[in-house]
Amino acid sequence: MTFEQLIPAPARAEGHSGGGFVLDGATTLWAGAGTEGTERWLRSTLGGALQLPLAPGAEGAPGSVSLRVDGELAAEAYRLTVAADGVEIRGGSAAGVFWGAQTFRQLLGADAFRRAAVRPGQERTVPPGVVEDAPRFGWRGMMLDVARHFMPKEGVLRYLDLLAAHKLNVFHFHLTDDQGWRVEIKRYPKLTEVASWRSRTKWGHRASELWDEKPHGGFYTQDDIREIVAYAGSLHITVVPEIDVPGHSQAAIAAYPELGNTDVIDTAALGVWDSWGVTPNVLAPSDTTLRFYEGVFEEVLELFPSTFIHVGGDECPKEQWKDSAAVQERIEELGLSNEDELQSWFIRHFDKWLSARGRRLIGWDEILEGGLAEGAAVSSWRGYGGGIAAAQAGHDVVMCPEQHVYLDHRQHGGADEPVPIGFVRTLEDVYRFEPVPGELTEEEARHVLGTQANVWTEVMEYHGRVDYQVFPRLAALAEVAWRELPAPAERDFADFERRMTAHYARLDALGVDYRPPGGPLPWQKRPGVLGRPIEGAPPNV
Repeated sequence: MTFEQLIPAPARAEGHSGGGFVLDGATTLWAGAGTEGTERWLRSTLGGALQLPLAPGAEGAPGSVSLRVDGELAAEAYRLTVAADGVEIRGGSAAGVFWGAQTFRQLLGADAFRRAAVRPGQERTVPPGVVEDAPRFGWRGMMLDVARHFMPKEGVLRYLDLLAAHKLNVFHFHLTDDQGWRVEIKRYPKLTEVASWRSRTKWGHRASELWDEKPHGGFYTQDDIREIVAYAGSLHITVVPEIDVPGHSQAAIAAYPELGNTDVIDTAALGVWDSWGVTPNVLAPSDTTLRFYEGVFEEVLELFPSTFIHVGGDECPKEQWKDSAAVQERIEELGLSNEDELQSWFIRHFDKWLSARGRRLIGWDEILEGGLAEGAAVSSWRGYGGGIAAAQAGHDVVMCPEQHVYLDHRQHGGADEPVPIGFVRTLEDVYRFEPVPGELTEEEARHVLGTQANVWTEVMEYHGRVDYQVFPRLAALAEVAWRELPAPAERDFADFERRMTAHYARLDALGVDYRPPGGPLPWQKRPGVLGRPIEGAPPNV
């Protein structure tokens, strides 16, 4: 493996002449203060994959891998130096050391990505040279929707490993929606007893006439969540939970009917939704609802230490609010002009509530409607517009426009794509995505925290389908998030494709069921299942 096959490509990689470093049974590992986590990771992950002990060694000993924190480097920056007599990984923080170790792993070849050695006792030679690198953005992430199709805990832990392998550091965990509630809240047991499962599931796009008639569900216990958060932390990944309000809440209303607009609909007759799209059944903006979700968030804050808490705020139809005498009375009581301002009031309530507890609210760009809550950040999904408006108003933004980084959208226009959804967005399209709009000034651009890919799972019924939609495109997003790349039209996609040749072997070793460059394999197709193959259509068509 060479320095020219790394993904994400580093800022500087310089190979040297002479012999490389030989990694074998005699190689030792020395870890300076603050690098103990990477020491454990190297010994368990790399040592396990190559069946090497990586025994503790003395600082500076010949034939050793050394880890150290260097305060002169930026926090997530690292410098990897490989010479015949040793390897040194310096990072500006524990995270920087860890990212350097991920690069070191790539240099050892695809077998370093396996769980056990396929060639026990074989020595590995790492080419000599230096890699100096640092990320462009502090927010490099992926959102995974586990509400539409539940992913068991082991699958989530596996995805954290995959994010770490690509130097992504934010896992946006979409835990609640109309089709299921996935996190245990002890004071509200019906959220898992009732709201965590549905009786059947639409198979394909919502216009499809096909149904999967078996019940679907699942949830994470609070100890599961603690395990996920702790494991993510060991990989220097922050878990940002999403509890969706005031729309996308039918599962919660099915469990607790008093949360809905009871004067315009029989909420007691509602079940957890079994289809896709946007349901009209939204939360009532009542004191009862506010107190309920404050209780939910109190337990969420105990489980998730992340600064940001995502509250959704997207796709909240206003018809029930318009028809509800109770809601109209609430609008008048609050001195608001319309339902958009009411939604803004709802979001502002939780912005203040979270701020008082040392956290920050983030929501989809609909939270801009009716006025942006003070201190809130925006996930800009409906194109660049919401992110531009928020940044220009001095608010932080995560750029994730559906036209570029919604990985549930199909990767090719061919008829064999499984359940084709939305826009065609190829690997090259994702590679040419630019998170910072040209309309922003230098000062405004500082509000772009970073970017993430979003993975909505309506048509991804198990982890292999998630893999197919996510990979290889997540590798392209990882490079966009990590590197300062040229303008989109000037990017060297041919070079990225060349480097992907080596990366596919790493994905194979990791067991990722990615979409091959030549198109889906026979078992990856879904013939006869209706998708939404309308190029350029709005998301709800």
